[in-house]
Amino acid sequence: MTLDELKQLDPKDPGRWPLPVRAGAIAIFFVLACVLLVWLGVWNRNKDELVRLENEEVTLRNEFKSKHAKAVNLELYKQQLADIERSFGAMLRQLPGRTEMEALLTDISQSGSGVVQQELFDPQDEIPRDFYAEKPIRIRVAGTYHQLAEFVSSVAALPRIVTLHDVKITSPRGAAPDQLQLDVTARTYRYLDEEEIAARSAEQKRNNTNRRQR
Repeated sequence: MTLDELKQLDPKDPGRWPLPVRAGAIAIFFVLACVLLVWLGVWNRNKDELVRLENEEVTLRNEFKSKHAKAVNLELYKQQLADIERSFGAMLRQLPGRTEMEALLTDISQSGSGVVQQELFDPQDEIPRDFYAEKPIRIRVAGTYHQLAEFVSSVAALPRIVTLHDVKITSPRGAAPDQLQLDVTARTYRYLDEEEIAARSAEQKRNNTNRRQR
């Protein structure tokens, strides 16, 4: 059938089309219908699953990149961890044990001895922390500005960690013009031994249990 003959076919009256043309049109219709059914029945139904899998692929790729970066830098991380452990060990060695606290308090009390006049040395109760205990000490000394500075320097030079807080310098009434009074809270620290840490952990567990039961 020629192209001119196809152009002369009436689209409104397919019943008069030649048999081969009608067969071809029916075949094309069925092909299009099958494609539509496949799209509706398979593609459209699995579209949400496809989106989920695509998102999962992105997540897995990101996880792979992150783990790959960590694996590449593993030796660097190990070196940093070793440096941190050495630094922590050095700091821990600066904390006295339970039996050394009394000697440390004596060292603090004698700091600036013969330079400043000590008017108050009042150790407070210990404050337990995670793996160490904090010991506040209220101190009051009197002297000239340079004598007070020498006292602070002598405390800072102690081999153990001692920090100064709540510093207050005043000029006492009736004192000589160059005489000052220093009120300060010194805080020193000691590490808790294994027995103390275990007892503290058990006490915290008991307290948590009691709170949940209330």
